[in-house]
Amino acid sequence: MILAITGFKGGVGKTTTAVHLASFLSAWAPTLLVDGDPNRSATGWHARGGLPVKVVDERVASRYAREYTHVVIDTQARPSKEDLKALAEGVDLLILPTTPDALALEALLATLEALRGSGARYRVLLTMIPPRPSRDGDEARSLLESHGVPLFRGQIRRAAAFPKAALLGVPVYQVPDPRARLAWEDYREVGQEIMEVSG
Repeated sequence: MILAITGFKGGVGKTTTAVHLASFLSAWAPTLLVDGDPNRSATGWHARGGLPVKVVDERVASRYAREYTHVVIDTQARPSKEDLKALAEGVDLLILPTTPDALALEALLATLEALRGSGARYRVLLTMIPPRPSRDGDEARSLLESHGVPLFRGQIRRAAAFPKAALLGVPVYQVPDPRARLAWEDYREVGQEIMEVSG
């Protein structure tokens, strides 16, 4: 299975999503994480500690891809419309993370507009959802559902454990923080949903 994590806005949890979905999939089969972001965030994450997946630069990905059952691509933020459509044609599922704030949702709608008519298989993942009593996550979900946007049932909470995981260079489940397990459960739920829709 080939997954790509992309979108027109940075700072929405794209690399965090790529790292954690690759980590989830690696428990089932060999998984390659392709770092296509010019910032090389996934590569840096791996270098600081070590992820349970092989991480390679996009320029050499074709050399390794055949050896892996699953490939997760962390793309650059703000791809051109042409690049986005080409990417969508080459993957099994395009994952579009977004935070529930207005600017991120606006960028997401621009991404969806660029995909219109492409036949792309995609789903939106709500990330960095603030804890209750905030209703931001619910309101964003309602707005997107009213536009017929395909969404994951699961969503990713905002958690201090994610920046700690990036700093340590590990998946969030390895962070010594009691709430890290809950953060991992969010990605586990989304990973299981991906297995359902792709299987």
